[in-house]
Amino acid sequence: MENQYFTSDGLQVKNRAFLFGDAVKASFFIRDSKLIMDEECYFFLMASMRKMRLNIPLTYTLEYFQSLFNTEIIESKGIKNGIINFLVFRNSDGLTLSKSSVSYFYEVDEMDDVLAVHSRLLELDLIKEINVNNNLLSNIRVHCPENIYGSIYAQENDLDDVILLNPNKRIARSTFGNLLFLEGDVIKIPKQSEGAYISPLLENFVTFLHKNNLADIQEHEIIAFESQKAEEILLVSDEKGIFSVGKIRNKTFGNSRFSELVEDWKKSF
Repeated sequence: MENQYFTSDGLQVKNRAFLFGDAVKASFFIRDSKLIMDEECYFFLMASMRKMRLNIPLTYTLEYFQSLFNTEIIESKGIKNGIINFLVFRNSDGLTLSKSSVSYFYEVDEMDDVLAVHSRLLELDLIKEINVNNNLLSNIRVHCPENIYGSIYAQENDLDDVILLNPNKRIARSTFGNLLFLEGDVIKIPKQSEGAYISPLLENFVTFLHKNNLADIQEHEIIAFESQKAEEILLVSDEKGIFSVGKIRNKTFGNSRFSELVEDWKKSF
């Protein structure tokens, strides 16, 4: 669909997202012509803006975004299923940066079902020449040159994505999502303190599994070699959706158990 661009006061002003990467991103999800997890996604966006010291307009309420997306995307554009990738950036119109107004841009990626596992299995590999940080801003979706470098590396090596490590050489995440490692009835997830993204989509999924005793969810510090010990690996991306990992180097992985768990999760909506 056509990309949408707005400013908080209706005026076009200097785009600091383009100039400096001074922006944060969050995703909202449309399923069967309805917003799902909208409250969780909204609070994640607000928390991300606070961490980047963005000036949050009084109009940025949950009801404002619900009305915006329902009117401009679901009703006007007829989008039934998809991911709204929503970016807020700082303008240069205040006496200080923290007092400057903000603008936003969004685009929609349509798909059959945002909660379905994509049919194509991904091939990943570790990348060791760069790593990602594990500080306050590492957990939110802000400008990250490591993601760009990793994406190019993956393309040049016929991979779908790469696994990024933190400075301690432990698994943080991929370039566009978080990784879940299944061993028996245990699902291991890298801790946010390791550099993993905060993800409303992931948190909703693992909360469902925990409440229904479908798996033992454990947050871990995971060394790179442990990726080879998993029986199945799931990649959950607020930006792109849910994927099964089929291969890392010479090791192949199944996807039947995670597929069943995701199907059970979908039925809860």
